[in-house]
Amino acid sequence: MTVRWWRWRRNALRRRVDVVEAWVVLAGWLLALLGGLLAGLLAAGTVDQAVERQRAESRQVRAVVVEDAPAPSQARTASDQRVWGKVRWTAPDGAIHREDARVPARAPAGSIVLVWVNGRGDLTTPPVSGGEAWLHTAMGGALAGIFTGGAALGATWLARMALDRRRMKQWGAEWERIDTRRGWKTG
Repeated sequence: MTVRWWRWRRNALRRRVDVVEAWVVLAGWLLALLGGLLAGLLAAGTVDQAVERQRAESRQVRAVVVEDAPAPSQARTASDQRVWGKVRWTAPDGAIHREDARVPARAPAGSIVLVWVNGRGDLTTPPVSGGEAWLHTAMGGALAGIFTGGAALGATWLARMALDRRRMKQWGAEWERIDTRRGWKTG
């Protein structure tokens, strides 16, 4: 244990750059841990708010298939057997919209399908389920925390590299002084 904490103890071999390095490493680890935690919590909160906003703005409406839907393509068969087809629906403001949406394969014209629309009445994707929302929130928070902590540790590593270069220059200068004073050459 005495070897590990030598930079913090009084020691004749300890240099000022050693003490600075010890403080840089301590600050880097604290910043990585606390900064990563804070960034993760903020990112998770932001993702959660976005999911809740999407859920609040989306609603399901009934749409009418305008023309007969095609058969599913043999090359690209979806697992739910849905194809793109023209549909018509009425927006909350009373405006009538016509657009392509995913409908059951071979749906005849006049069929009723359910589509998701946003607050303006435009087609949108269905909101994420509870499990998907949890996964998005957890992954967003975890990735933000990891990247923030990694950036702090990377900056700490770069600072240590600069301090090591400085230490090596100091040692080189001291060896040069010892060599020239006694007439020895070590390298």
